[in-house]
Amino acid sequence: MNNNLIKAFETNWISLVVSLVIIGFLYFLAKKRVSFGYRVLIGLGIGLIVGFIFNTYKLDAKSVSTIGTIYVNLIKMMVIPLVVVLVINSIAGLSNLGQLRKIGLKTIALFLTTTGIAALIGLLVALVFDPGSGIPQGTLKDFKPKEIPTFSQVILDLVPSNPFNEMATGKVVPVLIFAIFVAVAIVHIGSKKPEAVKPVKELIASLAQVLHQVIKYVIRLTPYGVYALIAAMAAKYGVDTLKPLIMLILATYTALLLHFIITFGGLVTFVAKVNPFKFFRKAYPTIAVAFTTRSSYATLPVNLEVLTKKLRVSPRIASFVAPLGATINMNGCGGVWPAVVAIFVAGVYHIPLSVSDYILIVLVSMISSVGVAGVPGPAAISTTVVLTALGLPLEGLGLTLAIDAIVDMGRTAINATGTTVSTLIVANSEGEFDRASFDRDEEDELELNPA
Repeated sequence: MNNNLIKAFETNWISLVVSLVIIGFLYFLAKKRVSFGYRVLIGLGIGLIVGFIFNTYKLDAKSVSTIGTIYVNLIKMMVIPLVVVLVINSIAGLSNLGQLRKIGLKTIALFLTTTGIAALIGLLVALVFDPGSGIPQGTLKDFKPKEIPTFSQVILDLVPSNPFNEMATGKVVPVLIFAIFVAVAIVHIGSKKPEAVKPVKELIASLAQVLHQVIKYVIRLTPYGVYALIAAMAAKYGVDTLKPLIMLILATYTALLLHFIITFGGLVTFVAKVNPFKFFRKAYPTIAVAFTTRSSYATLPVNLEVLTKKLRVSPRIASFVAPLGATINMNGCGGVWPAVVAIFVAGVYHIPLSVSDYILIVLVSMISSVGVAGVPGPAAISTTVVLTALGLPLEGLGLTLAIDAIVDMGRTAINATGTTVSTLIVANSEGEFDRASFDRDEEDELELNPA
């Protein structure tokens, strides 16, 4: 064991020393009260440079990857407790269940609509870029397409059988449903016997405050986690991995950027009637964490803080819409990506597609984005569903594996941004967005600098 420890240090000491120096530098910036957003951006930039250097000189970056994994695990640690406590707390605050029905319908309608628009944009951009032209038809020998879950399996995966087991295994959707049942029961009993549920509501409200404080501790680590995650990514893949599929990467990121500007910018500007530049500046921590962690669930704690503290959305709306969005809102993974890959695969195998096929891509993308909620690897599952619906060879998906991690950063950032925008729209429609406070740039302290 000692020999293994010494060997691990010998092979990782350069990356470990470099990382400690950079973490020390980021800590110094925090002590100097450099803003959180700037420190995240600096960590991202330094991580990219360091990672490419490690890749170029073939230096072991496992220690950097470990630092990033620790950060992600700490954030994931908060997901299940947050979903249970905040969903119960938000719904229990409703005066009647009619409000829950109205908010739920608005939220799901927004998720489906934006995902459909994302698929349409991905389709149009892919047709312009034609990323599959000139790509050889060879595929990875060990590629195995993701198995599409049956309808009955999807339904069974959504229904909690043992909520404590679902919590232990990190199954967010069943836990979310369990929390909704508990919250609805509290509202129902509270309408008849308020004193009977008062202790439960006070306990949940108290737990929510404690969890918010724990979140603050974890979010402080974001600049360090961002550096480590980006450095490990760049060290693993380098620049050479990107060259053969550069058009696919460009098409995907172009579609994601257009969706970000046109769809999200349009909703914020014309529906919520909010300054989009101010909105996205305030939402930046959510976008940055989603981009680097590649996990909507891991981004949830940060997003809840941003929504309530910086964007001035009421905790009641944020606590309901954001967990739901982390589960089923897949503008990037279920909208843009399946559409782009479908055109890419059709181009690689020289399979002509008709207008009806294009319509099918958009419709199936919308449906599958919700159908695979809570399934590991939602982007691969959604894409498999779309390719199967079109009769395209699933082996074509194997060609994209080399760049999946690269595009997944952008996909997840769009997923999280979509949830943030949808939460604002719902809150604004329900009169639970503090517009005056937002316009005055009033923000609650997130305690993102070390004491």
